[in-house]
Amino acid sequence: MAMRAFILIETEGGRVKEVVGALERLQGVKSADRVTGPYDVITVIEGEGLNDIGELITSKIKPMPYISRLVTCMNLNWPVSASYCESRVK
Repeated sequence: MAMRAFILIETEGGRVKEVVGALERLQGVKSADRVTGPYDVITVIEGEGLNDIGELITSKIKPMPYISRLVTCMNLNWPVSASYCESRVK
């Protein structure tokens, strides 16, 4: 079953572009966006399961240069079934 997570990232000063560029090149990263607020980047990642998500975070994202802190938020509504969508439209 596919899973999705949001990664909230704080970067070292002036290094947001480098971090976003590196994230965009990783398999499993669906988007990497510069944002305002307490975090510098919000990244959406997907994997076949929790192990894939965890592996991507711990072996590829967390060790990246210029990342000072990250917070992972798992999406609880992924995947969404067709029946769920139909019930929300009514």
